[in-house]
Amino acid sequence: MASAKLPENRWAWVEVDLGAVRRNTRAFKALLRPRAQLMCAVKADAYGHGAVECARAMLSAGASQLAVATVDEGVELRRAGLGCPILMLNESPLESVGTLLEYQVMPSVYTTDFAFAYAEKAVGMGLVGKYHLAVDTGMTRIGVLPEDVVEFRRMIDFHRGIECAGTFTHFATADVIGDWDFRQQGSRFSEAVAALQGAGLETGLVHCDNTPGTVLHPEFHFDMCRAGIGLYGLQPSETCAPRISLEPAMSVRGRVTRVVTPAVGEGVGYGLTYRVVKPNTQIATVPMGYADGLARSLSNHMDVLVNGARARQVGRICMDQFMFAQDLSGLRGYRSVSPVQHGDVVTVMGRDGDEFIGADEIARLRGTINYEVTCNFGIRLDKVYV
Repeated sequence: MASAKLPENRWAWVEVDLGAVRRNTRAFKALLRPRAQLMCAVKADAYGHGAVECARAMLSAGASQLAVATVDEGVELRRAGLGCPILMLNESPLESVGTLLEYQVMPSVYTTDFAFAYAEKAVGMGLVGKYHLAVDTGMTRIGVLPEDVVEFRRMIDFHRGIECAGTFTHFATADVIGDWDFRQQGSRFSEAVAALQGAGLETGLVHCDNTPGTVLHPEFHFDMCRAGIGLYGLQPSETCAPRISLEPAMSVRGRVTRVVTPAVGEGVGYGLTYRVVKPNTQIATVPMGYADGLARSLSNHMDVLVNGARARQVGRICMDQFMFAQDLSGLRGYRSVSPVQHGDVVTVMGRDGDEFIGADEIARLRGTINYEVTCNFGIRLDKVYV
């Protein structure tokens, strides 16, 4: 449980263990050769964990650069006093290039219109705008095609307002061992980098390995690796789990706001999708719902932890609240050693005693991935750093 001061205005919160973030960062850094750098993805508010606080923890643990997805995410880090290189992993609207330059957030570049707008604005501000060249090696999302990289660079490099600080691609199947598409992407990227170097063009830092790539494919570490979800203690795939030990950094908790013991047959929640089937069953309410990232699709399918044991969530999850049942009948099932009381701490994700509910368990029930689970919880809930 949190040792820090809990929120005063609401009995629902996210706990983030910054010690775990630092240890995970060191675990990834230890995979790299001595001169290779580690870029940490803190986009989407650090996957729901809090970008500024996590970025500071990562930098203190040996990371050297950060990656974001939007202009505002980069600006937030700069306004917090972080001075390391920051890469935005795409292009932004042309109207934003002045902000990128003002706050020294490097964009990814893959269209001439953006490159020229960025360069012209830089000259007008008396600056040189650094960027990373994005190469589309097969994911078909962003980037210049490998066969076009030399021509593209020659088209934009004449401009004195820009400077290439890096060249990168993104793997689609780095988590699949022995995958043909991964090998093809790696080959295309290596050939594109070789073509740029052969043409006498500066590549800057060469990077392509994402979280699973960093773990599984050291042959593509190059000058830098970009780690994301693993920094927060979540495995990107089952193939990575045996190769690196990680500690989940996020827990999600609330406190009971109401406890009643309804008669058998009484319903719970919208639509009365659950009815009490045993006498002496407590129904407890927690002020957390789908607006906080607890997906409505989990209704009547998930467990929570209370007093060190599992209890079943019942009824439809509401926008701001959910209910769970505690069976005190003495029969087998979901029950704890003591009744639930007003103010009891309820763990939606995390550890309570010997029991643990992780993002992967919730993701399986939702039919999604752990990335989405943590991002969703980080949207509205207050964060407590421990």
